Amino acid sequence: MPKVFLKTYGCQMNERDSEQVAQMLVARGYEMTAQAEEADVVLLNTCSVRDMAEKKALGKMGLLGRLQKKRPHTVYGLLGCMAQSRGASLLAEVPHLDLVVGTQKFHKVADHVDAILRRKMAHDPAMDDLRLSVVDTDEEAGSQETIRDHVTAPASAFVSIMQGCNMRCTFCIVPDTRGAERSRRIGSIVGEVRELVARGCREVTLLGQIVNLYGRHEFPKLDGRSPFVQLLEAVHEVEGLERLRFTSPHPIGFREDLVDCFGRLPKLAEHVHLPLQSGSDRLLKAMHRGYTAEKFRTLVQKLRANCPDIAITTDIIVGFPGETEEDYAATRALTDELSFDNAFVFRYSPRKDTPAATLEAQLPEAVKEDRNHDLLSVVNRHAQQKLQNLVGRSVEVLCTGPSRHNDTRLAGRTRGNKITVFEGPAGLAGQLVDLDITETAGFTLYGANPRVSAVNSHSGW
Repeated sequence: MPKVFLKTYGCQMNERDSEQVAQMLVARGYEMTAQAEEADVVLLNTCSVRDMAEKKALGKMGLLGRLQKKRPHTVYGLLGCMAQSRGASLLAEVPHLDLVVGTQKFHKVADHVDAILRRKMAHDPAMDDLRLSVVDTDEEAGSQETIRDHVTAPASAFVSIMQGCNMRCTFCIVPDTRGAERSRRIGSIVGEVRELVARGCREVTLLGQIVNLYGRHEFPKLDGRSPFVQLLEAVHEVEGLERLRFTSPHPIGFREDLVDCFGRLPKLAEHVHLPLQSGSDRLLKAMHRGYTAEKFRTLVQKLRANCPDIAITTDIIVGFPGETEEDYAATRALTDELSFDNAFVFRYSPRKDTPAATLEAQLPEAVKEDRNHDLLSVVNRHAQQKLQNLVGRSVEVLCTGPSRHNDTRLAGRTRGNKITVFEGPAGLAGQLVDLDITETAGFTLYGANPRVSAVNSHSGW
């Protein structure tokens, strides 16, 4: 039985795409392995949002290539956004690379891996003729469908509802790597959720590049409700589903009908990841974000008024071209004021063929690093205080299984998406449990006295 090592870089959409690839390969008789040294197939699913993500993937592939001497039949492939962006040039850059597959062709990976592995195992001398780059952007039937096998589903699963992005933020390469917006039909998505729930899944996260703009070009509003709100309502009705999440939205897609969902749909978890990017109106305009700092502030206030326990996380870019001390100070002040539960803070990284990459006044890396470090100190202070506020409370946690760092303990996430570790019987995996939070360390909660929650109890964060 051939073994496959698959490593994923980047966002939740990439994780979902990797799941699709893994399911297809397992269905064909492959076995997944966490040990690259024993793999017959080595696949890296890549990200292009930042330069560092590309460097990590290329560095990893370079290191893995050293295994070729001991296992010359091994198939090496780069998948995903970097593959889509760079295409066949990667075959020239990485001599041992066999396969490059872009974002619209994940459903074809198993076919290509099969063909290449058979040729290699047969010591076919014409291997150079089979090195493949498959990166065209035409979407085909099945490219958004996640193939699910018929074993027990994980407690929490990703479901893709759309692909692509039309927003054209000036720093972002995603429209070029994922294409234009296109959405699945509600019935198809609900059917996938029902299948997952029937096999034991308790929580689903709906995925899209800008998830709350789902269906805006394909489907009509109904009674003032956007297609995305209609989808949330439909998924919410799936019997047996306990929690519903979505990521990542855009502030301009947060209309009143979506804000109201956090007060009227009990399965919708009290967490939203809402990218800010900058607190400077001048930079938000240069980024083509479509909102001002004041509009963002007002949106956060509405969400908190509608759902007081809501956890709000965000993305922020420091060092965007032309960012002055005043611009950064505005971002820092707004971050401090809004007191996010956590944030991903990124140093601006030029991406090829994006407008921002050609702007003058590119900032020195040292300036970016200083601002990154300073802003993280603000974010971390608030994040740790939010966790400390939960000590002494009873919260509901979805147990996903053993802790990644200590398999004698269990781990899960609160409704506010906070990682929680606790001791308990292995049978709690996949269950909703109520925990007494006893302490916090780093960005992790620790709990005790696990009790299986009543169905649909929704007992806090």
